[in-house]
Amino acid sequence: MPSRPKPPPESELEESFLKGSGPGGQKINKTSSAVQIKHIPTNIVIKCQETRSRSQNRKIARDILAARLDQLYNGAQSRTAVVGSVKKKRADSAAKKARRKHRQIAEEKAKAAGLTGTPSPEEAQEEEEEEWEVTDEEYREDELEETEGQVVTPEASARREELHVEEQHVEIKQPTPGNS
Repeated sequence: MPSRPKPPPESELEESFLKGSGPGGQKINKTSSAVQIKHIPTNIVIKCQETRSRSQNRKIARDILAARLDQLYNGAQSRTAVVGSVKKKRADSAAKKARRKHRQIAEEKAKAAGLTGTPSPEEAQEEEEEEWEVTDEEYREDELEETEGQVVTPEASARREELHVEEQHVEIKQPTPGNS
């Protein structure tokens, strides 16, 4: 992983201190603790008002400027891009592991309910590809279903349907008395 980029030399910077705005009360509005740094060769302007301390804001602004310049000059080889790709790989791996786990749980439930036949690797691959072809309408989080005065999210509704289907399978597979 590339090392953290160093800020540009002072000769390339134009720095000014501004009065802050937003949350923080009267202290933020009266003092000039916000920092604005302009990188003269590229005309990149960074304004930082993350803390009430001018020195901390200067350091944060310089770090942000260094990261932006690194990304501008190095592109995909910059630290920001490398760190982003590592995070994406981890997230993809975790999602793949979760899909694998849920598929295994579904197979175990199917076996417990007496259903036979596990899908072949090709069928499992097709099912996984179908999972990604879900339309936006199916996963709209802002759409809610009202049931008997209760608000139910689409996820809860889907889970309730899964449980109902499982109960039906269990009821079908239970032996009747006298047929032992």
